[in-house]
Amino acid sequence: MRLSFVHHIRKKANHLAFDSILYNWSLRGGGASASLKTLPVDSWPGDAERGRWLCGGAFSIDGEHLEMHGQCWEPVGVDESWLVQMHGFEWLRDLRALGGDQARQQARAMITSWMDTYSRWHSLSWRPDLTGQRVAHWLVFYDFFATSADEGFQDRLLDSLLKQARHLSRSLPGTTEGLPLLHGIKGLAYAGLAFEGRESWLGQALDLLQEETEKQILSDGGHVSRSPAQLQAALQIFIDLRHAILSAGYPVPEKIEHTIDRMAQALRFFRYADKGFALFNGAQEGDRELTDAVLAKSNARGKVLRGLPYTGYERAVLGRSLLMVDTGTPPHHPYDRQAHAAPLGFEFAYGKERVFVSCGSHPADKEWQDVLRGTAAHNALALDYRNICEVRDDGHLGRKPRKVTVMREESKDALLLECSHDGYVPLNGVTHRRRFFLLNQGHDFRGEENLTCSIGLSRPLDIILRFHLHPRVLVSLIQDGDEALLRLPGGAGWRFFCTGGRMALENSIYLGEGCQIRKTKQLVIYSRMESDHVQVKWALQRESR
Repeated sequence: MRLSFVHHIRKKANHLAFDSILYNWSLRGGGASASLKTLPVDSWPGDAERGRWLCGGAFSIDGEHLEMHGQCWEPVGVDESWLVQMHGFEWLRDLRALGGDQARQQARAMITSWMDTYSRWHSLSWRPDLTGQRVAHWLVFYDFFATSADEGFQDRLLDSLLKQARHLSRSLPGTTEGLPLLHGIKGLAYAGLAFEGRESWLGQALDLLQEETEKQILSDGGHVSRSPAQLQAALQIFIDLRHAILSAGYPVPEKIEHTIDRMAQALRFFRYADKGFALFNGAQEGDRELTDAVLAKSNARGKVLRGLPYTGYERAVLGRSLLMVDTGTPPHHPYDRQAHAAPLGFEFAYGKERVFVSCGSHPADKEWQDVLRGTAAHNALALDYRNICEVRDDGHLGRKPRKVTVMREESKDALLLECSHDGYVPLNGVTHRRRFFLLNQGHDFRGEENLTCSIGLSRPLDIILRFHLHPRVLVSLIQDGDEALLRLPGGAGWRFFCTGGRMALENSIYLGEGCQIRKTKQLVIYSRMESDHVQVKWALQRESR
């Protein structure tokens, strides 16, 4: 709480300093002329359909659309993700993908509108992360929308770019942290590369990048947020910086090269056979084409890792079966804002078919994002319907596990993964130990849940053990509800059963792709802890053909 209070005070002080006539006058740079010496390039794929929506007056995020209504840059009642989309100008990539005069004119009209509205510092639109993204995107797409414009537009654009870059240089790092700070660093570096006589900005950016690499990129290549989605976004920034530095004729720092190699290996770790991501800590399946491009540009090679010990995940493959388990402690403040409350949660896939899945996340709706962070949205065990981690009103985590352990044993024919967490110990003294077994070429998947109270159980506790199914998996209860029959899209049948609890088939949802909320089912095992130790067992076994 003290860190949050100090952060708030520093942020308020910065706003008071920036929101003054004197500060905004100082950003003009004493009339110094703007001269471009080189332009970084952008090689990521855009979406022409989203470009068409923009030309029609609407922003688009994963199939949802937001009308601009007279190019209003601060629409009332929208989630922050829409504002990031609008003010970061990444959508210029979609207009470029669409191409043609209409797309170029739309880009110039929207940039002119933004410059008319935000000619001076503004608490939202001049946030360091948004400013960094905007500076980078205006520069990399300059040839697309600006070279064919008149000199008046070009001069005004360059003046605005210089003002924004000066602000980045003065404000970074400030109170900005995590992925937003990497975006700010990238914008400052691009400005240092692009503008004549501004090499000091590049040096400042690289110094900040080195510091943030130590803070944000873990030894196994994972991102400190433990999110596959944030890892990919960070890796893109590092790849972009490497390419921009090389193109400008500068040597790439060796640390950047090594960091890209580690991050790429970690990103491959999170991909399933269908090329989508595991749905942990705010990630969806993701844009497979974009991920292919990221991995290709990173030159990732070698075998996929079995585990990420510092990030906290284990990946086990036997035959065509794949098990992914969250075996890490939640990220620390301030990187826990999107962290899920599901230590020891898992996902299971057979070939390219996902079987047990987390519910996912929403790319644009904060309420859905917060709901899907809960333990109940994962294949995890909860006590008394309470989250394993406390999700506070400010989005950060309060109570959370201090210790998560993992032990792995495997041979060519079998695998044992034994994990534990102490997330419930502060509430009731209960430790959860979970054992996973993979046998018979992956056709026999078993689990064992052990709950132990170290201080003497003061009252009975409800046990709720959830197994969310992918929407394409068909399920029905058999044997008077004691077993469940699962049918995968490819036709394979699997039988699920348990001991030590009562099984039920209930409704669930899946938000693994875009904004579409898909209905699905979940198997739930209900039990009761009435002594200091209780055990529940379950199994998923493939039916013989």
